[in-house]
Amino acid sequence: MNVLIVDDERDLVNALSAILIQHNYTVDCAYNGEDGLEFALSGIYDVIVLDVMMPKMDGFETLKRLRAKKIETPVLMLTAKSDVSDKIDGLNFGADDYITKPFNSQELLARIKALLRRGSGYKDNALTVGNTILDRDTFELVSGDKRITLGKKEFQIMEILLLNANKFVEKERLIEKIWGYDSDAEYNTIEVYISFLRKKLAAINSDAEIRSLRGIGYTAGVKND
Repeated sequence: MNVLIVDDERDLVNALSAILIQHNYTVDCAYNGEDGLEFALSGIYDVIVLDVMMPKMDGFETLKRLRAKKIETPVLMLTAKSDVSDKIDGLNFGADDYITKPFNSQELLARIKALLRRGSGYKDNALTVGNTILDRDTFELVSGDKRITLGKKEFQIMEILLLNANKFVEKERLIEKIWGYDSDAEYNTIEVYISFLRKKLAAINSDAEIRSLRGIGYTAGVKND
């Protein structure tokens, strides 16, 4: 899952980023409202952590402009202010949740997970295609009594493909979602991970397959569908 942090406190951003990466999130960072809005408008993020007091554009204005562009990504407002009026303003502008500094990192993680569960396609801890389950808690592919562990990137690719089962996902979209908005990852990087996933599916006798459409992208479905 891809998280955008927008906050001008670089030490805090670095700490939050490290915590999220440890929990298998992909993280992009922006340090002012204008850059944060530009990143967020890409639509590639699953959750945005947005500070209120920032240079160039505050979090409220950033959020208003984001919602005006019909970007519905869940937003967790992050601020040093504890006034009820500020929280009400944030929620009225389109925030999904609000947490006040200082905060416990475990509470932040719990709130992010809650926002992800509310979002489309993130309802269960398991995704299924044919006889195969992707266990989102253990990072395993399971088929019958066989299971195999996926690496972080393999898991993220498989998760996106299963969330979009039988729909083609463009290579560019995969790169943005997994490696980030400013990534220099190339298409052949995706092809390498797809090859790994195909071998692992075969190793557990899965009836799922990853199909490719040259020059476009990939889709996951049941063989002979």
